[in-house]
Amino acid sequence: MLKSFRYLLFPFSLIYGAVILFRNFLFDKKIFKSASFNFPLICVGNIAVGGTGKTPMTEYLIELLQQKYAVATLSRGYKRKTRGFAIANSKTTALEIGDEPMQFHEKFAGITVAVGEERFEAIPQILHECPKTEVIILDDAFQHRSVNAGLNILLTEYNNLYSRDFMMPAGDLRDVRLSSKRAQIIIVTKCKTGIDEQEKKLIAKELKLLSHQNLFFSEILYSTPCHIFNKSSYEMTESTNLLLITGIANPKPMKTFLAENVHSFDMLNYPDHHIFSSIDLKDILKHFDKIKSTDKIILTTEKDAVRLKKFEKELADFPIYALPVKTHILFNESLKLNHLVLDYISGFSNPQ
Repeated sequence: MLKSFRYLLFPFSLIYGAVILFRNFLFDKKIFKSASFNFPLICVGNIAVGGTGKTPMTEYLIELLQQKYAVATLSRGYKRKTRGFAIANSKTTALEIGDEPMQFHEKFAGITVAVGEERFEAIPQILHECPKTEVIILDDAFQHRSVNAGLNILLTEYNNLYSRDFMMPAGDLRDVRLSSKRAQIIIVTKCKTGIDEQEKKLIAKELKLLSHQNLFFSEILYSTPCHIFNKSSYEMTESTNLLLITGIANPKPMKTFLAENVHSFDMLNYPDHHIFSSIDLKDILKHFDKIKSTDKIILTTEKDAVRLKKFEKELADFPIYALPVKTHILFNESLKLNHLVLDYISGFSNPQ
């Protein structure tokens, strides 16, 4: 029913697509200016709304680079309660910088985590305040063309490839398919188990890659749940009962994983980037109390965990865990991807 309704919106998609095409034309003809920096910038993004796995991919890059380079991340800080440029510090909260930047800040102590609505203004500020920075990862910036990144990594979800999608509001695309040609690396994310070489070739053919583009495939791997306050781990078993709390764009992969690994789970699903209230907390605890089992936990995502930590006083003694997520590159091509990224930085030249 919802899909049929979205098809009725197709005329509006044509109008939206025409506006985006014209906007891109103005950037391509340099009527609208893109700022270039004599500095390595890596952009991670997509051309669709919803969860394509940008956060796990950004973390993949951080883990790859942080041992060799002084890394900074720059995000807009979606749904934060502040405005302007800021760099995370020991007193920073998710409300001040947003959930994803806060997640980076908590997981990777040695990096600079910055937020700013205007990336072309924020980049010089990062370099001024943290002059030892050697590479900046632009989180969710592919469609924001005010900055010209030297390396663009475009993500597209296996179950919703941009080649099969439509412009909003009939579809999920927020940018035209042609924009994919600006990416040097394209990664098909959240692939199903058992994807084979034949399907890999078919998808590569469908995406119509240019000669300079490299295609990779990845899957989501879940690690052992970690208590969001005391950091203890919890091994889920077939007898585990849990209450799943999510405020992310696409919880389906997580639900599928849990259906295969625990006895049962109830779910409270909130909007993406939801800011939890005291009313939400009462509702969560009420639902948890209704689970009639001694082997039960509250499970949430890492992004939701940083927004729930403000309730430490109320939740510290509860079995509340976050489920870590990692990106795994398929077909034994992680070394190839790593070399492309590292070679870009080591042989950096200013993008034109």
